[in-house]
Amino acid sequence: MDVSTFYALFSTTCFALVGLWWNVVQGHRDWLRDPALRRIVGGIYISFLLPALMGLFAQVGGTETPEIWRSSFVALAVIGCVSILRLTGRTPDGSSVFIILAQAMAGLCYALIAFVGAKPELADIVGLKPIQTEAVLLILLVVLGHGLVWRFMAGEGRPADADQLP
Repeated sequence: MDVSTFYALFSTTCFALVGLWWNVVQGHRDWLRDPALRRIVGGIYISFLLPALMGLFAQVGGTETPEIWRSSFVALAVIGCVSILRLTGRTPDGSSVFIILAQAMAGLCYALIAFVGAKPELADIVGLKPIQTEAVLLILLVVLGHGLVWRFMAGEGRPADADQLP
């Protein structure tokens, strides 16, 4: 697949996930009243928004003007890394190892995205072009985001809402 086509589809998909997450949150306004839950809801939101924005910048910069996507990837990855590290260890029940591990892995992905954006020669280690390496890392971020959504929505100790059961 052409990298430009990948980023077009990827960005569109991530923006759709942002919209879906907004719909989920809208149905659970109580999540926004609790500061701990609000932070987690926001962390899930950025786990889809930041990759979507990176995908847009990759399309704008492409291979002709790599400085555009590289600088935007570094800036957005730093924002993502700081945001996710502020959340690490903050879980609704305070004890979920999966959430802590997923948050730490997301922080690592953001750090690697920033490093490859700043030093594209690092992509040579895995034998890919820098923009391809970034694509793989962004895919991992979205997979982690999906895992966090699942764990948050159906995690241990979360009571089922009888009104929403079929």
